Amino acid sequence: MRLIRSRLLIAALAVLFASVIAHSQTADAAAAPMHNHEMGMGGHMGHMLEFFTDYLNLSDAQQAQMKTVLQREHGTIRPLMHQLHQTEAQLKQFEQGAYDEAKVRTLATQQAQTQIELTVQKTRIHSELFQLLTPDQQTKMKEFQANREARWQKHMQSKAPAASEQ
Repeated sequence: MRLIRSRLLIAALAVLFASVIAHSQTADAAAAPMHNHEMGMGGHMGHMLEFFTDYLNLSDAQQAQMKTVLQREHGTIRPLMHQLHQTEAQLKQFEQGAYDEAKVRTLATQQAQTQIELTVQKTRIHSELFQLLTPDQQTKMKEFQANREARWQKHMQSKAPAASEQ
């Protein structure tokens, strides 16, 4: 279970990293704005953009290359995110209405397949973005991810006793 949580956290961080890079060129962002929800991210994009640009000291060339990758791959990710959203909406109907286990299982299977494809595509994209970093930046990103994972594990361990007491 820890391995799965760890991989999900790293994947989420990588998505965040990729999304931040996509928004890194403010002039281009003003000309063609990309909405946070289109990449499946929350509302703190501006702060994260500044953080990763500063934290990794990305060059203008790196930012441009990463933006190119993300723009190219946006057409792959967006339909998958849309499909996940649609499946969630369909499942919600069974939560709030008549329950049909066979239909829920069918939708859950579709959702799992879409999630698998989304994970494969995001991992491929993140690998491509990671390769654009210098060795020093790669090391710094790995350290950031390891520290984040350690904080998450500490947080989860502190929550475990509270959950078992209930």
